[in-house]
Amino acid sequence: MLDRFTSMQVFAKVVTQGSFSGAARALGLSQTMVTKHIAALESRLGISLFHRSTRRLSLTEPGRLLLIRAQKILTDLEEMEQEVSAENQEPRGILRLNAPVSFAIRHVGPIMPQFSRRHPLVTVELGLDDRRIDPITEGWDLTLRIGRMPPSALRSRPLAQIDFVVCASPSYLERHGTPHTVAELQNHQCLGYTLGQEIGATRWSFGPVGERTVIVSGPMSANNGDIMREAAVARQGIIYQPLFIVSEELKSGRLVPLSLDVPTMTGPELHAVYAPTPHVPLKIRAMIDFLVEQYGPVPPWTL
Repeated sequence: MLDRFTSMQVFAKVVTQGSFSGAARALGLSQTMVTKHIAALESRLGISLFHRSTRRLSLTEPGRLLLIRAQKILTDLEEMEQEVSAENQEPRGILRLNAPVSFAIRHVGPIMPQFSRRHPLVTVELGLDDRRIDPITEGWDLTLRIGRMPPSALRSRPLAQIDFVVCASPSYLERHGTPHTVAELQNHQCLGYTLGQEIGATRWSFGPVGERTVIVSGPMSANNGDIMREAAVARQGIIYQPLFIVSEELKSGRLVPLSLDVPTMTGPELHAVYAPTPHVPLKIRAMIDFLVEQYGPVPPWTL
C-alpha cells in the first residue's frame, strides 16, 4: 500500500503544478508513480479527484474538499517537524508568494533580496497576477491583495493604506488645460483601467465612498497600471491610479497631481492573505512580519 502522506503530497503538487508531469518533475518521481498515488487515493476514497481533459486538469468538488484538508495536514506536519527539531527553529522551505503585477514590480521584487539575506533558508517563489487568487486551491502560501476583503474563511493581515491620485503630464496640461472639477474630466482624454470597478475604463468615482461618478473616455485603456502611467507620461491623457504606481513620477515632476473639487475615493487596504491553520508556518510569519516592517507605518510610496 502506498504511503498516505506521500499520496497527499503528490495530490497537492499535481494541483499546484496543473499536471501529473509537472508534479513528477517537481517531486523527482516518475509520472507513472504520480499516477499510482492519485489512483490509490481515488480508490481508497471512492471518488474522482479531477476532471480530466486533453488540455487541463480541474478539481472535482470532493477533490477541492480533500485539497483543503490535505494542505492542513501537510502544514501541520511541517509545523510539528519544525517545533520538535532544535535545528529547525528558523524559517525555511519554499514560500510561494503571489501579488498584483504593478505592485509586485515596484514594491515586492525590489525588497526580496533583503528578505533573503535575513532568512537565507527560505526560497521565495514570486507569482504576479491581478486576478483574485484562492491561496488554498491554487497552492499559494501567501497572497497580497488590494481591496476590501469579503467575508471569507481565509485569514488576512492589513499591511498598508492604498491612496489614489488623479494626474497628468505637464505638457498635456499645457496643451489641453488643467481641469479643476470632476465634471470637467468629461472634456479631457482620460485613460481608464479596464479591471477597475469604481475607477474603471469609462467611469470614475470620487468622494470617500464613491458617491460622485463621472463618465470618462480617452484614446486608450489597459488592464495594467504601468501601461497607463507610461501613456500619461507620454502626454496621452489623464490617469486615476494608486499612488504606489505613480509616486516616483510625481516626485520627479514627470506627472503632476490635479486638485479637483471632489476628493479621490478613500483607498482600500493592502492585505496579506493566507489559509487558516492552527499554526501558521514560520516562513509565512516571517514574510508577514517583514512586509509589515517594510510598508508601515508610513508606506514607502507616500509623497
